Amino acid sequence: MTKPVLTWVLDRLDRGEKVAMASVIEASGSVPGKPGARMAISSNGKRFGTVGGAGLELRIEDGLRKMLNGGDGYSRKRGGRVEVFLLHKDGKRKEVTPLDSLCGGKVTVAMEVLIPMPHVLIVGGGHVGRCIAIVCDTMGWSHSVFDVREEYANEDRFPFATELHTDNVEGFLASEDRDSLERFSDVLLLGHDWAVDEDFLIRVLKERGNGRRPRIGAIGSKSKWKSFSKSAIGAGIAEDDIGSVRCPIGLQIGADSPEEIALAVCSEILSLEKVVNTHED
Repeated sequence: MTKPVLTWVLDRLDRGEKVAMASVIEASGSVPGKPGARMAISSNGKRFGTVGGAGLELRIEDGLRKMLNGGDGYSRKRGGRVEVFLLHKDGKRKEVTPLDSLCGGKVTVAMEVLIPMPHVLIVGGGHVGRCIAIVCDTMGWSHSVFDVREEYANEDRFPFATELHTDNVEGFLASEDRDSLERFSDVLLLGHDWAVDEDFLIRVLKERGNGRRPRIGAIGSKSKWKSFSKSAIGAGIAEDDIGSVRCPIGLQIGADSPEEIALAVCSEILSLEKVVNTHED
């Protein structure tokens, strides 16, 4: 089960979901799960794989769900945990977790939570967008690019992009829904045309609703954001959803050049990732 489970886990991480995974690392006696058996649960509640079934699996599944929700003493900074299960009802008062079973075997299971890396959708492949892509590459983050101009969203300009989109805003979002948009941790509105950015903002806010992902940020002045906010309200977007958008984006470090702005923007994303994961723990 190793490869299918790991493939499933990587797919869920690419979708922007957290995953809790259990792996049997040692077994002796009569046990349902052998070393290498794995089971994973994503933050949307889906499950894949098995560690052997029966009471052991139910106990481990409960532990994984608690870890995903930040309970059971789990902390991302402390990492996961290793637990030894004795498949016998008389295992009390021993340094193991007893299960109501007569098998008599012993299983050691490692449990951990995996956090998805940021995947930034760069809306506008100009100078700042290209610099942000370079920082993402350096950080090991994924990035995708949308630009209505094909010459600003191609493989020559963004050789390591996960996705390249050159459709209009309506065409791009016609193939997206709330679940698919969650593969992006952040949508950054950096376009050359304010009308494109405004259209993208309103459509994404409508599709995303009050979901956690993706976060949305826009480059620009306070007056530009005031105009965007007014248009969004006119389009029926709730004020709380509008208030979740960051504009201007980037930590205030006195950034002027595209390279400095990219550093400030990615630093802000990193700080937001830390806050989200700490609160969820």
